[in-house]
Amino acid sequence: MLFRSNFTPIDTYLMVLLRTIQPCPATALRRYATSTPPKSRLRPTLSLEHFLQRARVLALYRTVLRGTRQIGDPATRSETRGFARAEFERHRGVTDLDHIRYLLSTGKTEWESMERYIGGL
Repeated sequence: MLFRSNFTPIDTYLMVLLRTIQPCPATALRRYATSTPPKSRLRPTLSLEHFLQRARVLALYRTVLRGTRQIGDPATRSETRGFARAEFERHRGVTDLDHIRYLLSTGKTEWESMERYIGGL
C-alpha cells in the first residue's frame, strides 16, 4: 500500500526549501556585531566664520560668472569661465581663514580689473 500524503505540491516545495537553508555561522554574526558603522556622507560641520567666508567665495564666483555674460566672443567667454572655475577649484581645499581672506581679496581685485577691461570692449 502506498503512503498518500495530504501535502500540496507547494507544501512539499516549502519543506524541501526549508531543509536546504543552512543556518548562518556564528562567526558571521560575530563579525557583523563588531563591524564599524558605515561612514557618514555628511561633511564636517563648518564654523561660523568658515560658513561666512564660504558664502563670500560663492558670491564672488557667481559675480564672475554673471559678469562673463557681457563678453561677446563665445570662445573668450568660455575661456574666461574655465579660468575662473580652475582657480576656484585649485583652492578648493584651503581651510585657513587668513588664506581664504587673502584669496578673496585677490580674487575681487583681479575681477574688478577684468571687469573694467570687459566694460571697455
